[in-house]
Amino acid sequence: MASIQRSATSSGSEAGDPQIDERKRKRMLSNRESARRSRMRKQKQLEDLTDEVSRLQGANKKLVENIKAKEEACAETESANSILRAQTLELTERLRFLNSILEIAEEVGGLSVEIPDIPDPLLKPWQIPHPTQPIMATANMFLR
Repeated sequence: MASIQRSATSSGSEAGDPQIDERKRKRMLSNRESARRSRMRKQKQLEDLTDEVSRLQGANKKLVENIKAKEEACAETESANSILRAQTLELTERLRFLNSILEIAEEVGGLSVEIPDIPDPLLKPWQIPHPTQPIMATANMFLR
């Protein structure tokens, strides 16, 4: 019985006052337009976020590639450094040996030779005696 009264009242109010019907129709249109604008805003926001995700993923991929390249370069540099350290130690030992020969020659032959102290190259690499001529390096010198 309540449903009968409701349909009667609603049909009575629709037919009874055209001003209320017009306001209702305008409100419905306004609500639809507002819902449409809201959906468009959400769609635009979703597209913007999707674009940003794509952009950030691309930037992240470039950074990862850059990091890998830097890690490889660092590993190569460390390898070259270890080779140079080994060569420095070998040359230092050769120099010590040659200095000992000079000391023996000085004692036996009476030669007066100034023999500089040889610093420990690993503890104080800045004190390694440097030649006046630059040492020319080639790519083949590291291959053995």
